[in-house]
Amino acid sequence: MPSTACFRDIAFPARFSYIPYVQCFVTAAVGINIIGHGCVLGFPAILLPQLREPSSPIQLTKEQESWIASITGIVMMAGAFIMLHLMSCSRKTAHYAVIAPVAIGWAITIAATSFQAIFIGRMLCGLSFGMLYPLRSVLIGEYTSPKNRGAFLTTVSLAQAFGIFFVHLLGSLLSWKTTAIICMFFSIISFAMTIYCPESPSWLASKGRYDDCRKVFKWMRGDDEDEELEAMIHARILMEKKTIGESVRQNRLKSIRDTIKKREFYLPIIVMIHANAMLQFSGGTTMAAYCTKILTHLMGPGANIHLWMVVLDIQRIVSNSAAVYVINRAKRRTMMFATGGISVCSHLAIAVYVYSRNKNWISGESVVLPAILINLLYFAVSTGTVPLPNVIAGEVFPLEYKGIGGMISMVSLSGCMFLVLKTFPGLVDSVGLNGTYLIFAAVLFYNLVVVWFTLPETKGRTLQEIEDEFRGKPLAPEEIEVRKSMQADPVMIFKRKESEWTGSAGFLNE
Repeated sequence: MPSTACFRDIAFPARFSYIPYVQCFVTAAVGINIIGHGCVLGFPAILLPQLREPSSPIQLTKEQESWIASITGIVMMAGAFIMLHLMSCSRKTAHYAVIAPVAIGWAITIAATSFQAIFIGRMLCGLSFGMLYPLRSVLIGEYTSPKNRGAFLTTVSLAQAFGIFFVHLLGSLLSWKTTAIICMFFSIISFAMTIYCPESPSWLASKGRYDDCRKVFKWMRGDDEDEELEAMIHARILMEKKTIGESVRQNRLKSIRDTIKKREFYLPIIVMIHANAMLQFSGGTTMAAYCTKILTHLMGPGANIHLWMVVLDIQRIVSNSAAVYVINRAKRRTMMFATGGISVCSHLAIAVYVYSRNKNWISGESVVLPAILINLLYFAVSTGTVPLPNVIAGEVFPLEYKGIGGMISMVSLSGCMFLVLKTFPGLVDSVGLNGTYLIFAAVLFYNLVVVWFTLPETKGRTLQEIEDEFRGKPLAPEEIEVRKSMQADPVMIFKRKESEWTGSAGFLNE
């Protein structure tokens, strides 16, 4: 292991010098932070029912309840924009910046005695979640070896699902303030672990610190992946030369207009906007925030709501684990339309069941049928409609448009999340759970139709083949050679696009 004196910002215990342990350690630091943010998503489901109790010192209106649940979605956009700039400082600095607002948000929530204080705490937690969303996969992807990367990246959805399960279980047994105190410790633990994580080799290369990059890379990966290391550094040097030679006088407006007309630019954005809408309207988001409300309307007040909430969370974790195996082997379109179809049908079935029960056409005493329907819905959510958009987002955007494409995708995701969480309580009160699920089924069906006509099969295909599919024709031979050198390290392309976006050259100069 190289001496830690070689690195200005690296201090890592010698006992972790065995290479796989280093990768596991840095992934665990990110994963524990993701668990804490999963707690943020699931916290309203146990907070709001306790605040409705007559003995609660804080009494909320229904409008205030919807704001507490939905504000996370709207401030996510601000967090993503902040992170776009923070990642250039360093990956460790960016991770510290994520941890700070969520820890402060939990602290404000714990001390809250009014709606305003809880609202501010939720805003800070949502801001942190928006910052973490684009960073988490970048961190894990840069730190880990290709042979381990797929397994490590699957921990993202599992960690988030575990966080939702954990806060629901804890909140069923303890008060919301005690639950918030315990949840805050995930951020503290992640902060302490991040101190001992090395800096990202990709970031070191992006700053021209090639010697430090080689030392950290070999420390984390050993000597078996030198080809990837040298290709990454070589690609960075080529890009620096190309950037220096580019003219900054190009007509930016014309460049933007020409780019927007390209099929490989606008088709992936259309795909991701509708895939993200499916993610939010399929039920995972509403179940995380309004689980007790939904289960009460579906199963009746006599059911053990907290028990069923925990059972569903466990089912989600099991299904997420199964999805790791299934998604890795099944075709993307097959999985998307199979789970999307199940989601539409289960929404319609729940709507019909609740309507029939309200009309006294069927008995509402048994919880077996509603339990089957809600578990079927959660199965579709966990195995396809939630994890698949995240997988597809990493495959459909061409390298030169990953920055702007990913940002537009993030805006659509957070916008849909806010819309769903803000309107859900009002919809249930006005048209009932059956009417709400009928509307959601219609929205899901529309998005499924759009994705059917715009999403090509991506499994087993290179990024270049997917781009050619969207474009409708292959690249010229000289363009292919340029792309091959760029693909050595896609993160460097993202950083280049970021600097061009905010710099004088313009983000669409090519």
